[in-house]
Amino acid sequence: MFSNRINDPAFARYVKNNNRWSAIFALILAVAAIVGFYIAGENGSEMENPESLYIGLGIGGMFIAIALLQIWGRKRSKTWDGFVIDKQVKPKKRKRYTDDDNYYWQEYREYVVVVRSDQGKLHELTAEDDDTVFNYYTVGDRVRHHGGLNSYEKADKSRDSIIFCNACGFLHDISAEYCEKCHCPLLK
Repeated sequence: MFSNRINDPAFARYVKNNNRWSAIFALILAVAAIVGFYIAGENGSEMENPESLYIGLGIGGMFIAIALLQIWGRKRSKTWDGFVIDKQVKPKKRKRYTDDDNYYWQEYREYVVVVRSDQGKLHELTAEDDDTVFNYYTVGDRVRHHGGLNSYEKADKSRDSIIFCNACGFLHDISAEYCEKCHCPLLK
């Protein structure tokens, strides 16, 4: 069964704090960009103010817009139920560049867990070169996506030896009651 511990006020507090810190961090970056470009415009020879200041305002506005989109996305995220319908291991390659502008192909594995919501929409949990989440889920598992937290909870945890925190994602032994990182209750 899904845990009723999701109703603990610690989760609402976690989302609220996460939104607040996103906004604060974005404001700090925005102010740093504006001040930095203004100073560069006053002291540099490549670009003068107000052009430099406008660039700083644009970059600062971008930081604020990104934070607002993250906060809005968390608020729009809904809780829904579904099933794990597939698991895939995909061998992949990516181009990596060296210091002397040469490149090589790096091989890695992408671990994918496919979840179908009860409404029929497909969702993927992916990880590169880490099969922990992949091994945690089994095809057929009933899962719940928790809105605002953007995390998944398994309905049947009776055979599990580990559990993920649904707030911060930190991995714990199944015997733990609270997350040692964010102090939210573990959904057991």
